[in-house]
Amino acid sequence: MISKSAKIYVAGHRGLVGSAIYNNLLQRGYTNLVGRSHSELDLCDQQAVRKFFDDEKPEYVVLAAAHVGGIMANSIYRADFIYINLQIQQNVIGESFRHGVKKLLFLGSTCIYPKGAPQPMREDALLTSELEYTNEPYAIAKIAGMKMCESFNLQYGTNYIAVMPTNLYGPNDNFHLENSHVMPAMMRKIYLSQQLMEDSWDVIRHDLNRRPVEGIDGNADNGSIAAVLAKYGIFADHVTLWGTGTPRREFLWSEDMADASVHILENVDFADIIGEKNYSRALQDGYSTQAIDRNKQQGRGGAIPALGEIRNCHINIGTGVDITLRELAQKIVDTLQYKGRVEFDAAKPDGVMIKLTEVSKLHALGWKHKVDIDQGVRKLYDWYKNH
Repeated sequence: MISKSAKIYVAGHRGLVGSAIYNNLLQRGYTNLVGRSHSELDLCDQQAVRKFFDDEKPEYVVLAAAHVGGIMANSIYRADFIYINLQIQQNVIGESFRHGVKKLLFLGSTCIYPKGAPQPMREDALLTSELEYTNEPYAIAKIAGMKMCESFNLQYGTNYIAVMPTNLYGPNDNFHLENSHVMPAMMRKIYLSQQLMEDSWDVIRHDLNRRPVEGIDGNADNGSIAAVLAKYGIFADHVTLWGTGTPRREFLWSEDMADASVHILENVDFADIIGEKNYSRALQDGYSTQAIDRNKQQGRGGAIPALGEIRNCHINIGTGVDITLRELAQKIVDTLQYKGRVEFDAAKPDGVMIKLTEVSKLHALGWKHKVDIDQGVRKLYDWYKNH
């Protein structure tokens, strides 16, 4: 077990994923947590990350920081999604190794799976066929991070665990219309349309002051506000959502995801996942990561070919239950008591038509989700209204 006083660094502790994990650790009694905002530590800056690790010397690391966005952002800003995420992963995983971190938990995404993967998606579906084009750069970056963890484990005997959460939603979610994920984007569009319908301009201005849209905030005139909202399919009598509404998606409440992640951090080692205690020459030889010298055979550890192919060591985190996006929109409509129309623009991309995780490995490790989708939509709306 991890000591409650152990120093744990949560990278990305203010985001949807990281904040939920940080709070879960606090609730479990951990007293020595470390977090840095982007303004305090740019994880793309190798020297800054190295200095942070030199100064703080964390014993455990949760890598929840990532450059994320919805289908629109992934389609347009493709270089950002692969470059920034590779930089973050390279720096944090690399410094974790250099400093002998006892355990690292890497947060990936189920977009790593092929677009034609059999449903529900098992961990061994990875790299069996091509990825969905719209988020291919992000997926490749996440696959690289996962393979870094796996490869460090096999060569150097580290204990880095990769988990692949399904679509997440919850406190500290991103509701910005330009780059948010599907559920918060839907919810905000329907909410703002409802306010337009009710002529509630004070409410709209308050919302835009918290989350401006393309630089338009609550200080803009009514015409400018209406114009920018219309650009995103938000009108006084209806909203227009991307795609056909027929794709099926699985959604997991972020605090459930955090609970699963900390459960794995506390109770699951790489050796448990692969069923082999001595999975690296480094472990057999009593090798120390503090004495690494890649120019000498003795200092390089090494995988053990006799163990065969060791891959797909990650763990899916999800509910194993999905719904169509049209059904999701209706749940939001019902929760907000929205009276307008919901239209779908079939000219816009749908993305993968179905994406559901197979979670038997997670269940076998002793964890199942608690918050269902109906309860989660209500909880997200309550959070959004107050933040």
